[in-house]
Amino acid sequence: MDRDALTALWERRWPGAEPVGYELRSRARDVWVRFHSLPESKRYPDDEREYAIVLERHNTVLEELFAGAEVYVLIPRWTSRASVPRMHRDARHWRTWLQEDDPEPAFRTFCHVFVERRRWRPGSLDRLLRRVADEREGGVIVTGTGMRRLYHPYDGGADVYLATTEERDRLKERHAGWLSSHPNGL
Repeated sequence: MDRDALTALWERRWPGAEPVGYELRSRARDVWVRFHSLPESKRYPDDEREYAIVLERHNTVLEELFAGAEVYVLIPRWTSRASVPRMHRDARHWRTWLQEDDPEPAFRTFCHVFVERRRWRPGSLDRLLRRVADEREGGVIVTGTGMRRLYHPYDGGADVYLATTEERDRLKERHAGWLSSHPNGL
């Protein structure tokens, strides 16, 4: 993985935004859609039947976006130190920045993003998606190697960023039953 090339690609595709899912929405609203992972916008699964629904919805959209393609899985870690923490996966450190500055060092927050490259196939991220659903993992982004589409799962659903407004609208139409009834799509 060439970190500089990956950074240059990110900055071309998503200028002015760090690779943090919740920050992208305000900059890319015209290509953004949010899907809820359970019926009636229920946030957390209670049993294996509901986990199956969560994983089926994630895998369905991910397959539509990345079928058979190589993807990057971006996994952030937030710490109070600039030094890079260890990662227990096959992911490699990509970049670090100061997320929250504070005069008191103990209250500064650094974001360290790790990247794992893999071939997408349904079910290949189920363990990670389940950790996201349980709020044990956060900030994950799955993207193609061209970074034109982003999939940001969160506990309760996923924010999806597509290449065009038209592509977003087609995806929304295919999965209209998974959309929020909130007027802002949240």
